[in-house]
Amino acid sequence: MTNTLRLAGVEVGRIGLGTNRLKKSPRNVAFIREAVQMGVSHIDTAYLYTAGESEETLGAALNPVPEGVVVATKGGYYPGEGRPEVLRSQIEESLRQLRTEAISLYYLHRVDPETPLEESLGVIAEYRDQGRIRNVGISEVSVEQIRAARQVVPIAAVQNRYSLSDRRHEQVVDHCAGEGIPFVSYFPLRGGGPPALPEIAARHRATPQQIALAWLLRRSPTTLPIPGTLSLEHLRDNLAAAEIQLTNADIDALR
Repeated sequence: MTNTLRLAGVEVGRIGLGTNRLKKSPRNVAFIREAVQMGVSHIDTAYLYTAGESEETLGAALNPVPEGVVVATKGGYYPGEGRPEVLRSQIEESLRQLRTEAISLYYLHRVDPETPLEESLGVIAEYRDQGRIRNVGISEVSVEQIRAARQVVPIAAVQNRYSLSDRRHEQVVDHCAGEGIPFVSYFPLRGGGPPALPEIAARHRATPQQIALAWLLRRSPTTLPIPGTLSLEHLRDNLAAAEIQLTNADIDALR
């Protein structure tokens, strides 16, 4: 099992960092810089996270973004926000808050029930053509929506909720693996796990959370979990999960 994967043209570590609780403060700016020094090379944010403070913090901490690091963001979460004029406004604001001329990876955060998918992605594709967005992703989608999206613009990543305890997107995980598309799992540590989880964790001298992350890495060769944390200690534990080698018996027990 490899511990890196190519995302948005960059070879990144397979455990990234989610920043949905990141607020702007000197402490959090320092946290992001230390996270990169510790080896985090994939950081995920969104226009709506902490009312823009998450993007602002990343912009303050990583200006410019170091070589070998992917900062991904998202726009168009709520119904109606997939309209072209709304998405354009959010993309411009994300560019400003991230203090960058080009976003490495930009996701349509949700398929808008009020706007055809082709229209929403068409706007993002315009920014890609201009070089202001380098790669395009989609979030919380079905296999059919992935196929439809790829008719509009190349899709560099799919981000859905997926974890040891929430496997509703099994078909999407397998589809992405078959197509070689990075599958970014958000909320990878939410919920509990099978009864065997504590015993397996104890045997590996690991935490249940580390086993849950290790399972995700074994689940598919294109999976990239993005656990969120504001703690360097938890971040260190999360990254260490990539070194855990689960046995086939472990995988069967967790199934």
